[in-house]
Amino acid sequence: MLMSAFAFSLMSSCVKLVSTYGIPVFEIVAARAIVSLIISYVDVKRKKISVWGNNKKLLIARGVAGSLALICVYFSVATLPLAEATILQYLYPVFTVILALLFLHEKIHISTIICVFCCFMGTLLIVAPGMTFENATELPILSVVAALLGALGSAIAYVIVKRLSASEDSSVIIFYFPVVALPLSIFLLGSDFVMPDKEALLLLLFVGIFTQMGQIGLTKAMQTEVASKAAAYSYVHVVFSIILGWLLFSEFPSAWTLAGGILIIVGALINVFGNMDLRQVKLKKTT
Repeated sequence: MLMSAFAFSLMSSCVKLVSTYGIPVFEIVAARAIVSLIISYVDVKRKKISVWGNNKKLLIARGVAGSLALICVYFSVATLPLAEATILQYLYPVFTVILALLFLHEKIHISTIICVFCCFMGTLLIVAPGMTFENATELPILSVVAALLGALGSAIAYVIVKRLSASEDSSVIIFYFPVVALPLSIFLLGSDFVMPDKEALLLLLFVGIFTQMGQIGLTKAMQTEVASKAAAYSYVHVVFSIILGWLLFSEFPSAWTLAGGILIIVGALINVFGNMDLRQVKLKKTT
């Protein structure tokens, strides 16, 4: 899980670096989709199963949600300090809770309510400190909205994946992301394509490689550890992003960003471990 978090932090850093070469966000998404498409296709064929799956409508919906979320996330990474962009992405548990309640009819526990409150207060500190504190720097609203939409899109994709997991192989679910993301990003890119030089091309390749490394680490962690416990370690991604933002871009988050980030992470961890304890109690009752 630590390897996964570090790989995703490196991926975000490469996205931010390659954007300084004038490479549009849609082109970065297309480059990542090409790498993912090749690797995912090979993986599906290795398993000797159909690449198209069973529930095609829901698989396409997962691809669309994931693609739009990725576009928003990459835009926020390119236009916000790395730490702030990463922290705002970790609001997806709040959106997941709401969507799971509406569409999966899952119950909301007290730990989840605490998580939502902490995340809301943390976001307020990060996004608009100028509303409550003097001499505080507000973040660009368009970039913040993009980060929040990215978190919402990730939550939608997560809920769809949870529904699909009952009937679809994980490799097929992953395969549908680049199948949708590649033509969508090329269409949105239009005539804005920028021919990358050698350095930019290498960074685009690393975006795909680090993404795949992150996904492999995440999958292995979920296979060998309790999901809720493994998920808790993913929040070290924020720490890596702060360090890389400082080393590569001379960025250091403000005191309000750090305070807001701590609230969001604490809230998310309360939700993770609170739900894990509830599952253990139910297991003991049944045994």
